Amino acid sequence: MGAVLGLCSMASWIPCLCGSAPCLLCRCCPSGNNSTMTRLIYACFLLLGVAVACIMLMPGMEGQLKKIPGFCEGGIGSSLSALDGKVNCDVLVGYKAVYRVCFGMAMFFLLFSLLMIKVKSSQDPRAALHNGFWFFKFVAALGITVGSFFISEGPFTTVWFYIGMAGAFCFILIQLVLLIDFAHSWNESWVEKMEEGNSRCWYAALLSVTALNYLLSLVSLVLFYVYYTHSDGCTENKVFISINLLLCVTASVMSVLPQIQESQPRSGLLQSSLVTLYTMYLTWSAMTNEPDRDCNPSLLGIIGLNSTSPKGQDHVVTWWDAQGIVGLILFLMCVLYSSIRNSSNAQVNKLTLTTDESALIEDGPQTDSFEEGSGHNRAVDNEKDGVTYSYSFFHFMLFLASLYIMMTLTNWYR
Repeated sequence: MGAVLGLCSMASWIPCLCGSAPCLLCRCCPSGNNSTMTRLIYACFLLLGVAVACIMLMPGMEGQLKKIPGFCEGGIGSSLSALDGKVNCDVLVGYKAVYRVCFGMAMFFLLFSLLMIKVKSSQDPRAALHNGFWFFKFVAALGITVGSFFISEGPFTTVWFYIGMAGAFCFILIQLVLLIDFAHSWNESWVEKMEEGNSRCWYAALLSVTALNYLLSLVSLVLFYVYYTHSDGCTENKVFISINLLLCVTASVMSVLPQIQESQPRSGLLQSSLVTLYTMYLTWSAMTNEPDRDCNPSLLGIIGLNSTSPKGQDHVVTWWDAQGIVGLILFLMCVLYSSIRNSSNAQVNKLTLTTDESALIEDGPQTDSFEEGSGHNRAVDNEKDGVTYSYSFFHFMLFLASLYIMMTLTNWYR
């Protein structure tokens, strides 16, 4: 009897695997909109691919990857072409696997980005493909990824590296835009609470967070000059640190100018402080890829621990260094925020091709609302009159995110 009930329960999920996002998530979400749930599922697709890419770099995977035809044609100890000459296949086999996993994810999202161009509402037949058929889309993504492992080497890795570098750069810019949007929403929320009452408390909180961001940025700046520069060398690091310092000071001064305040009355130093802190991270991330070890000490070496590799293990491929971990955390936060954001910033909405969700269907009784049991869990199709975000741009952003995570996990092919 229990087996029969189990099969019936599994069978009840089959329509959801082919249906819409609300059907798939209504059992674990108390309520929500179709637009938000769909973005969360696509984010889960991307995060699943990231997890698989991380597994490809784990110790012990080399032996399994070498069994794939074309990966190490000469077997263990053979060499393959890299960007800077011949490298032992044992060193780069994990990187090559990450490139192919991310290639599969990127092609999946790029395909959907092209398919969803100019979708205006959920009444468009293509919207059903975007918001449903999850099982078939998962199989398609899996098929593209598995097939990419059988692409012959040739110039694939080198060409895909340059494509990944360009795409990752674009995603960094998107990260910056989303960071500014987050800071703007944060500042706007606290200013509204400050105007409603208890202004002294909220003003102190706003000032404290801003001061903390600038303090962390200043500490980072000092550490950069101490550990990543020398009096008789490291000229590139000195130039980059100094230029970014001047740009951050300029942005902070401009954010409080009367002309800026008139145009954006609820903008201020909180946004500039977050941008300054993020700029310090980007500066550090760039310097960690400096080939000169005198200008690029390891984090373990800075805190006084031995960071030297054992003899005979000069070429050890890992992604879990400090820069990679921080980059991965920022990536996860960016993808999550882009999936649930509902910004009132008109400039950012125009840039991301997003409409104001509050102007669309209000939360009320709907004929398509999904309800289950006494809990009345439901998800509303809030895009009948118009989509709340650009389907095409959202998929294109995930395409760029796939390239960014590829470059991050492979240390930009260092």
